[in-house]
Amino acid sequence: MKKSIIMLLFSALLLFLIPMHTQAATNQTKIILDGQELILPNDVEVVNVRNNIMIPIRVVAENLKFNVNWDQKTQNVNIQQGSNAVSLTVGKDQANVQNNTVSLNIAPQMIKNTVVVPIRFVSEEMGLRVGWNNQAKIVTLTSNNTSIPSPPSNGNVNETTTNLIHDINYTNNQLVVSLEREVTPVISTLKNPERIIVDFPSTNFGNMGQVPSGGSMGRLDTSDFPGVTEVRYSLFKNDPAQVRIVVELNNVSSVNYTQETISGKFILDLSMVNQPAPATPVSSGKKIVVIDPGHGGSDPGTISFTKKPEKIFALALGLKVQALLEKEPDIELIMTRETDIYPTRSERVKLANDLKADVFVSIHGNSVTAAPQVSGTETYYYQRESSKELATIIHKNLIKTLGFKDRGVKNGNYQVIRETTMSAVLLEIGFLSNKSEEEAMMSETNLNKAAQAIVDGIKEYLKL
Repeated sequence: MKKSIIMLLFSALLLFLIPMHTQAATNQTKIILDGQELILPNDVEVVNVRNNIMIPIRVVAENLKFNVNWDQKTQNVNIQQGSNAVSLTVGKDQANVQNNTVSLNIAPQMIKNTVVVPIRFVSEEMGLRVGWNNQAKIVTLTSNNTSIPSPPSNGNVNETTTNLIHDINYTNNQLVVSLEREVTPVISTLKNPERIIVDFPSTNFGNMGQVPSGGSMGRLDTSDFPGVTEVRYSLFKNDPAQVRIVVELNNVSSVNYTQETISGKFILDLSMVNQPAPATPVSSGKKIVVIDPGHGGSDPGTISFTKKPEKIFALALGLKVQALLEKEPDIELIMTRETDIYPTRSERVKLANDLKADVFVSIHGNSVTAAPQVSGTETYYYQRESSKELATIIHKNLIKTLGFKDRGVKNGNYQVIRETTMSAVLLEIGFLSNKSEEEAMMSETNLNKAAQAIVDGIKEYLKL
C-alpha cells in the first residue's frame, strides 16, 4: 500500500513537470547566422550577464568553419581560421588576437559547461555584425562579406587600390579622419553598450602615430567628452584591408550624426543629448538671458596669430558681459560656462531651451589663417525674424563701439542658434588671425567696450 502511494505521487510529479519543461524549451533563445538558425545543444542558450549579452562561442565558430580547440585544464578556447588565431580564457577579460592583447568588456564565462563570450567581441574581433532582439530573445549574426556592401564606384579611382588613413582625431564631438583619398565608409550602430561603428573598406593605416598592429586597438583620449566612453580603432580585416573605428557612447539619451568629406577629411559630426538633471525655468518675471562663451576645455576653437586659443578670448569677453548683466535688475543671467570647461553644443542648446530663455548670445573670435589680412565683425542668426532683429541691434552696437570693419549680419547654420528656440545670435567679434585685430580684441579697453556694446544691444532688444 505504501509503495503504491509513493508511485502515485511520483507519477503526479512527472505530469506536473512535463509542461514546465516544454514551456522552457519554447522560450529558448535563438541564434540566426546568415539567415539560418543554428542548432543549439540542450541547455545551451544566449545569456545576459550584468547587462552583457553572451553567446556560446563554440557553436558560432564551428558554424563559420573555424577550427575550435578547448583545453579543459587551462580553460582556454583557441579559434583558428587560416593564419588568423583568437585565444580566450574563461574568467580573463583579455583575449589574444593574432598575438596581440585585446581587452574585453566582460570576461568569458563557463555556464552549463559551455563557454559564452560577449557579442561585442564577436562583432569587433571575428568579422561579424550582430543584432539582439530582446523581446524575441534572438541574436542575429551576419558575416561581413554578406552584409557590408562595397562603396559605390565613382569611376575615377581604381577600386582595388588600398586607401590610407593618416590621422584620426576626436574633438568638439566630431570624429575627423584624414584620408589619402575619398572613400565612402559603412556606418552602423550597435547596442549594449551604444556604439557607432565606422568601417572604411579597402583602407589601411598610413603615416600616423600609434598604428595598431594585427588585432590590437588604438584609442583616443576622450576624457573631456562626457557623452563618449572611448573611441577605438583597429585594422579589422587584412584581405582586403579594412579599418574600423568604434565610438562608444556614455549615458546618451539621443544621438544624431551627419557625415561629410572635405579636403581629404572625413567628418562624422555627432549631436548628442546627455541626461543631466533638467534645468528649472526661472519664474521671477525677469527676462532670461543665456550668455555662451564659445568652445572651452578640450575644444580650443581657432588659434590666433600669436598662437592663443579662441576659447580664452571667448571666456574673457563672456565674463565681462556677465559682470555687467548681473547689475541689471530686470535680467536673470545664465552662463553656459564660467571656467575652462567644454559643455557640448547640444548641452548648451538644451540648457537654453529648458530654461525657456528670452535671449541666447554665443561669443566667438573669427579666423582665416590663409588670409591674415582679413578683418572685421560679423554676426549670425538662423532664419527666425526675432533672431535677425537681435543680431542687427547687437551688431550695430559692436560696429559703433569697436570701429572694426563691418562684415554684416548673416544667416548662419550653426547648431547653437539653429536648435535653440528663442532669439539667438552668434557673434564673431573680430579676426584673431589678423595680427593687429587680435591685439585690439585682447586689450582690456576693447574687451570692456565689446561687453558694454553686447549688453546695450540685449537691453535695447528687450526694451529695457
